[in-house]
Amino acid sequence: MKTLAILAVGATAALTLSACGGSSSTTTTPAATGSPGSPSGLHVASTSLGDVLVDSSGRTVYMLTADAPGHSTCSSACLAYWPPVAPAKAASTVTAKVASTTATSGAKIATAGGWPLYTFVQDQKPGDVTGEGISSFGGVWYAVSPSGQPIKGATSGSSSSSAPQGRGY
Repeated sequence: MKTLAILAVGATAALTLSACGGSSSTTTTPAATGSPGSPSGLHVASTSLGDVLVDSSGRTVYMLTADAPGHSTCSSACLAYWPPVAPAKAASTVTAKVASTTATSGAKIATAGGWPLYTFVQDQKPGDVTGEGISSFGGVWYAVSPSGQPIKGATSGSSSSSAPQGRGY
């Protein structure tokens, strides 16, 4: 009897998922604001930190305080943990001036309000903000607001700034 119930639930789930069309856009829509469909480029999403900039995959975008407007200091070791955001068009909900500069690797990197933008390899899904407040690579990492400003002290998890030494970056 239990096996029959499990099979029925599984079949229902499979039918429900197939009815959704199998589109991968569901991974980027949980917090996306702006135009319908899968956003491309930088856009705004709601996270536990509030509204933040995210890349086209919905991953939180960060800035490093060791950088300067128009200048990335993130070396190859840094870029292994903090991949640069590729330059792309921004949604209308992004109020910061979006442009690009050159990363230390020579690749182009998106900027918001002049600041080079990165994602964090330990953010597993849209809405994750595990990089917030980490102190590494000569500065502190902050999620970026739609206006291009760092989001500081917005969580009770600010103790994560002491955790980086144990994380190995």
